[in-house]
Amino acid sequence: MIGLDANVLIRFLVDDEPEQAARARQLMVSLTSENPGYVSLISLIETLWVLKHHYHSPREAVVDAVDSLLDAASLKIQCSDEVRAAVVLSRRHGVDLPDCLVAMLGAGAGCDHTVTFDRRAVRLPDMRQL
Repeated sequence: MIGLDANVLIRFLVDDEPEQAARARQLMVSLTSENPGYVSLISLIETLWVLKHHYHSPREAVVDAVDSLLDAASLKIQCSDEVRAAVVLSRRHGVDLPDCLVAMLGAGAGCDHTVTFDRRAVRLPDMRQL
């Protein structure tokens, strides 16, 4: 297994820097279910942040990108069950994926709810306005 940093994921997903994108694509194609790439939650969240804030990707496109990473047999995503549930929540409630993931991880850890100042995030069942 080989760990994947956010910048590798971004080059693969965005394909904006030709040389780095080609190397990222080559690496991703070489990964298999027997020798997968590992995506930590930190790398995933950093990727989401960059897609939203640097590339101005719409929420739906970010969710679709994560969904495609989850479906790749050649990738192992940390807390994949929670990430998949966060994808469903994001689509259902129109809330950014990182907020959905915060709610899912809190619920999974046994939190009654998670408090936030984010008015959009309180659309989620496990989030409460502070």
